[in-house]
Amino acid sequence: MKAEIIAVGTELLLGQVVNSNATFLSEELAGLGFEVYYHTVVGDNPERLETVLDLADSRSELVVLCGGLGPTEDDLTKQVVAKHVGKELIRDEAGYQKLQAFFAKREQPMTENNLLQALIIDGGQALANRTGLAVGIFYQAPSVNYLLLPGPPNELKPMVYEQAVPLLKEQFIQEEQLISRVLRFYGIGESRLVTELKELIEEQTNPTVAPYAKPNEVTLRLTVKCKIEAIGQQQLDELEQVIMNRVGEFFYGYGETNSLANVVVDLLKQQQKTITAAESLTAGLFQATLGDVPGVSAVFPGGFVTYSKEMKQALLGIDEELLHTYGTVSKECVEAMAQQARQRAQTDYAVAFSGVAGPEEIEGQEVGTVWIALASKEGTYSIRKVIPRDRAAIRRNAVMDGLNIVRKALLKHGTL
Repeated sequence: MKAEIIAVGTELLLGQVVNSNATFLSEELAGLGFEVYYHTVVGDNPERLETVLDLADSRSELVVLCGGLGPTEDDLTKQVVAKHVGKELIRDEAGYQKLQAFFAKREQPMTENNLLQALIIDGGQALANRTGLAVGIFYQAPSVNYLLLPGPPNELKPMVYEQAVPLLKEQFIQEEQLISRVLRFYGIGESRLVTELKELIEEQTNPTVAPYAKPNEVTLRLTVKCKIEAIGQQQLDELEQVIMNRVGEFFYGYGETNSLANVVVDLLKQQQKTITAAESLTAGLFQATLGDVPGVSAVFPGGFVTYSKEMKQALLGIDEELLHTYGTVSKECVEAMAQQARQRAQTDYAVAFSGVAGPEEIEGQEVGTVWIALASKEGTYSIRKVIPRDRAAIRRNAVMDGLNIVRKALLKHGTL
């Protein structure tokens, strides 16, 4: 079945917002067996959207629209689609009740335009929005099916996973299905990964292997087309084993939405271990990254940001003579930071960062020099790296390296 995606929003055309929804939707639809042939971006203009819909009707059986379901004057998607199919907009009672509860809880009056978010196309099916207020819509016309989704990714993705995917599976039963598995790797670049798997990629038929470069990591999407899921899963298992035999040392987890931080926090929870951090170079970025993981408070009581020499002495008690002799960008300093942080926070692990993010050298150390240390009851381990990137990239890479060091220690139960 042919499908296409229409992203609605002038901000997309102006480059103010990246159209990440199209990539996500294409992957999800492909996994359901839909062939996505077209992506279109159109501004908040009813005439232009109508033109795009006419074209989509002539070539696709499923038209997915994202954006334009909100309460403002430029949110016109559902109004235009309703007119396009010759239907009125009616109120979805569940969405209306959620709107009322939302504003009542905040003790704020609900303006009239907010009611637009609870309207759906007459004869269509409402899709609940767990993370927002704008209701999604699925509408079946005689020859075309329309799926209307909110624009913000934090609303669109849960709606797709929880509402749209089960609905599409039910409505459009495919003889063959696509099963995908995402493998995540850290510590190996895309070019090397592709080189190691060159034969597999060049000779692939079914299943297939697709590498994707992500910020600071690489993923592989394994996809198989099959009629029986169990057979498809077995094919993916066999392909995964071949990949692991070649680059398994860099593998850290599965899943499109997984992360190195998620894996580290899960391991800490499983082993009932705790962690703290002392950050100079990264200025709290490591702790903020941990803080993005739900439930991290069970393993992370807090930490230290000691950007200056004075704060290293005041908060961590680093010896002034050590700092004078070795400097802040040194093995001795970063190991002392990790040891002192662990002692003061009374945690099982402590990771510390120091280095030179630029734009100038510090203590004769070149820009990009990074020291990372991990302290545990087994001892203290440290590494030095030179990351020839810009300031932000140096700090992000350092955080990822720190997470990976902790992950490896946890897998080896404290030893590296």
